Amino acid sequence: MKPTRSHGRQSIRATLQPRELMQDKPDYSDVWQARIVTLFPDLFPGVLGASLTGKALQDGLWQLHTHDLRQFGIGKHRNVDDTPAGGGAGMVMRADVVGPAIEAAQAHAHGRWPILYMSPRGRRFDQAMARDLAGCAGVTMLCGRFEGVDERVIEHYGITEVSLGDFVMTGGELAAQAMIDATVRLLPGVLGNAESTVEESHSNGLLEHPQYTRPAIWKDREIPPVLMSGNHKEIAKWRRAQSLSLTRSRRPDLVRDEDGDT
Repeated sequence: MKPTRSHGRQSIRATLQPRELMQDKPDYSDVWQARIVTLFPDLFPGVLGASLTGKALQDGLWQLHTHDLRQFGIGKHRNVDDTPAGGGAGMVMRADVVGPAIEAAQAHAHGRWPILYMSPRGRRFDQAMARDLAGCAGVTMLCGRFEGVDERVIEHYGITEVSLGDFVMTGGELAAQAMIDATVRLLPGVLGNAESTVEESHSNGLLEHPQYTRPAIWKDREIPPVLMSGNHKEIAKWRRAQSLSLTRSRRPDLVRDEDGDT
């Protein structure tokens, strides 16, 4: 019989907001959480509800909560944006809307719990950041729209701006899902084989070596003989050489010196 969870783990806080319908499990204080501040809560869990991340979500290995910015909107029409100060095209998300939404999300925060803003001007998201986030108690992600958010919000809450790359998207929701996916798979128990996270691309600073499986011959192409040799030392040597070669060819910026050390 599967043991029941102790009620001592449950995090209980007074709130006027109903518990999200997305997940019907209690809010446990020792489970990694992602809290998303967004104008489009219906976009979640999205791809995060499928495959390993979806199963881990159902199994309670992590939790996902959304905070609808529209609920904090101003006036009869719940306005969330206004024209840029000083003029210019587009609209800017208001500080007096985004601020209360962030505070509602952070009311659940404990321990190390960063606030990230999906922004093309932010630092580049990478595997090291995913590992760091996996070591936090949780994360709050602000998904921007329009021309962005009032700068005072970023300054006041000490928000870290994060980017997927040098391109612009219509909103931060897809970027948030990508970052959460990269983080959740590093949480204990999410992947069946924890060793797979050690050998994959970027985990050791290099791109991953080529992978093969059956059949041994496909369209006259054979699996490299060393992989069929059973000599684990030579296999490891071959994989290391392949990783270095691919990295030098495709991402030379990841190789620090000419002898292959990283």
